[in-house]
Order: sequence, then C-alpha cells, then structure tokens
Amino acid sequence: MDRESPSSPTSSDEEAEDKQTLIHSNKNMNTRSTFEIGNLQNKIFHPAGSFRFNKRYLLAICLLPVVLVIYFSIDVGDLFRKSSNLRFGSDNLVSNRMREAELRALYLLREQQSGLLHLWNHTTLLHNNNNTVGTGKNELEGFTSEILKQIRVNKEIQQALLSSHRVGSNVSDGILDGDVGVAGSGVGRCKKVDYASERRTIEWKPKGNKYLFAICVSGQMSNHLICLEKHMFFAALLDRVLVIPSSKVDYQYNRVLDIEHINKCFGSKVVISFEEFAETKKNHLHIDRFICYVSLPQPCYVDDERVKKLKGLGLSMGKLETAWADEDIKKPSKKMVGDITSKFSSNDDVLAIGDVFYADVEQEWIMQPGGPLAHKCKTLIEPSKLIMLTAQRFIQTFLGKNFIALHFRRHGFLKFCNAKTPSCFFPIPQAADCITRVAERAGTPVIYLSTDAAESETDLLQSLIVVNGKTVPLVKRPTRNSAEKWDALLYRHGLEGDNQVSFSFSY
Repeated sequence: MDRESPSSPTSSDEEAEDKQTLIHSNKNMNTRSTFEIGNLQNKIFHPAGSFRFNKRYLLAICLLPVVLVIYFSIDVGDLFRKSSNLRFGSDNLVSNRMREAELRALYLLREQQSGLLHLWNHTTLLHNNNNTVGTGKNELEGFTSEILKQIRVNKEIQQALLSSHRVGSNVSDGILDGDVGVAGSGVGRCKKVDYASERRTIEWKPKGNKYLFAICVSGQMSNHLICLEKHMFFAALLDRVLVIPSSKVDYQYNRVLDIEHINKCFGSKVVISFEEFAETKKNHLHIDRFICYVSLPQPCYVDDERVKKLKGLGLSMGKLETAWADEDIKKPSKKMVGDITSKFSSNDDVLAIGDVFYADVEQEWIMQPGGPLAHKCKTLIEPSKLIMLTAQRFIQTFLGKNFIALHFRRHGFLKFCNAKTPSCFFPIPQAADCITRVAERAGTPVIYLSTDAAESETDLLQSLIVVNGKTVPLVKRPTRNSAEKWDALLYRHGLEGDNQVSFSFSY
C-alpha cells in the first residue's frame, strides 16, 4: 500500500494518533534486575540469616582457582619418579593424563562458578526480604567486589583451559552445556551512578533585557550544537538570554530542536529565536558590543561573508574587539569562570562573542553528564518532537530497548586523525575489536550504526563483530520505503528530504 500524501483526507485522524508516543517511558519499561550492583552499598542483611566474611574467606576464594589448576594440571608423583621411567613412558599416556587433569580442573571451576553465583543470589535474596543492617558498608562493598572479581577470573581460567580442546573435542564441548554465564546472569554490569547528586552546577537566571547573540560557524551541525551549548554556559555566567541564530545565517534550528523544551527545563525564558528577538527590538536590531573570544586566525572566527549575512538581517554592529590578543583556535588556552566574567561582563543590552566551539573553558565542568547548568530535565537539548517520535518508532521497529548506538566516522576522520601523531584513525579490524569488547560487556544483541563509511568497510566490520560465537547485527537507517511506517511523521510534515532532519536523526 502506498504511503499517504500530506493532503490525504485521513490525515486529521492520523495527526491525533501521531501525538501519541508509541514507546512507554523508561520508568515504565525498566524492570528491576536481580543483580543491581549500583545499589550494593544500600543492600542489607537480616541478622538471623546473615553471614560474615573476613579476609581469610576472601583469600580462600581467591586462591582456590589457582590451587585447582596447579593440582590437576601437574602430576605431583611424576616429580619424584626416576628419569629413566620418564624416558620410557608413553607420550600419548602423558598427554591423555594431562588432558584428563585439565578437564577435571575445568569441571571443578564450573562448580566453583555455580557456587559463587548461588552465593551472590543469596545475598540479593536476603536484601529483598528484609531491611535491617547486618554488615558494614565497607565490608559489604569489599565482599561483593571480590565475588565479582572471582567470577570473572574463574571464567578466564575456564576459557584458557578450553582453548586447547576446542577443535575436535566432544568432551570439552559437552562441558559447555548449561553454561552459567556472567554476562547472562547480570553480574558484572556497570554501576549505576546518580549524576544528579554529584554534578557541579550554576543557576541560569538571566535579566530580561540583556542578550547574548549566538554565532556559530565551525563545522557542521554537531559542531554548531556544541557551540550553542557553550554559548548557554556563557549566557548563564553573564546573566543573559541567549538568542538562537537565524536560519538565514545558520541552520534552521526550530525544525530540529525543541527550543521550548529548554525554557521549560529552567522554568523561565532563557533562550529565544532570532525572530522573537527581532520582534522585541523592533527597529533597533543592533549588537551593542562585539567582544571576540577568539582572536586568531581572525577576530571572533567570523569572516567577511558571515558579517555580510548578519548585516543582511538588518543587524548593525560596532567594531570587533578582542578579549585576548593571542587566543588561537589551533592552540586554545584554558580559561576559568573568573576569566569569562572579567572579560565579557558588560552593561550593554546586546553582546556577541563570536564562535566559541574551540573555547577551552572549565572543560570538566562543561562536559560532565547533565551539563554545567542546573535544570529539572534529564536531557536539556533535545530534537524536535517529530524527530523524537520518529526515533522512538525506529527503535521500536528495529532495535528494541537493549542496544548500542555507534557513530562510526570514517571519511572526515581519515584526514583529521592522520594529522595527529600517532594517528587516531583505526583500521577496521582494530575498530571491530574495540566495538566487540563493548558489545560483550554490555550484553546487547544489536548495534545501531550511524556512519559515512562505504559498504566495503561496513561489510568487513560486520563480519568481525562476533560475541560468544554469534554475529552482532549492525543496523543502519534503511533507505525510504513507502511500505514502512516508522518514518511516516517526517513524510507527512514535509521533513523527509530535509538534510538537517536526516543529520539530526542519524547523529
């Protein structure tokens, strides 16, 4: 059946349906895992059923795999036999005995692994059944950490013992039946971190009549979004409202970003569009002061063409002045909050500082999860609602809730990375090895691949990403097919062919 056109008589009914998100929110979808490692410091034991571990028990657990391997891998009696007996012994007999010893050690290691997992489950069960403290926090964290370590070491020893028996060995293959895997059981997951409680943030409370005029020039949309994020930080430091660039000189941000979402996150008007700014200023579109953050290769990293475009908006401006005479985009110097407030604080109504993509200001603060600004949302900058709904439908159709998203840049990075020493451009096999390790740790069945690589590269990459003997599928955004409905929203609203939208969805 062909895709309906924007003027279809049934579009009103579908519009109502489109407003409904097809995927439940994360809090409704997530189920409580049996193994919640991130919350171990809160797990507690009932006094009647609790058991305490000291260093001797932990040491015994640590040494057990080593003792087993040494004991069953070496025939101790042979060490005391005469050399003449060894010379006339059968090589096949020794080989068979070694093989039996190794397999016996492997069997016992599997038993140990099962016991450790049972112990882990028991501690979790005790926690779920009661809420009284039975073990000190530090002792509990040390115990759980050591249990996890021993389970991982146990698995590594098993894999090492199996390595010499994988080919043509029915016995070793049989031992793998009923495998109790660490990844499958949920053990070894990354800890959940409450970033909200650890973030260093500042309040953004702008004065209503003071504006910071954002100008972003460098690179494509991803660079421009980083530039906008840094502008938001500057605006917060300077108590100003941020003016989003006009589509006549930059991207059409209102098609790809949910600008109102940003204001809702702060509970006040902290960002406005250029059109709203122009309406507020009426006949006085003027940048009162242009203080350039960057001075090299040109002030504010703004060339003559960009200045002409700005003036084409009816915007006038004064002479460009520089905050620092030697601030070069190729060698940005580290700056602190005090540097920014001292150089850019001004009583002028409208301030511009040029492109700040390369600015190195409080990097650890800015790059922390959740960003440097205090707000009430999980994510501050989000795509528009149409793009979000389309992405949710794509995930619901192709990926499911457990997947890895991979941005695999190739063509642009070839030149960029080869300019560094050593080069940061990975050959496909090396990249595949890194991706495989991440996929194995995450235990995800599928990878979403966003890339500019050719099929010759992605085909090789796909063939090399194998976890536990199974290929992990690489899913790319398919070419448009009228039979598919996951992207119908973009089609009906005339956004399907928009390169900005496609870029935002893919990256």
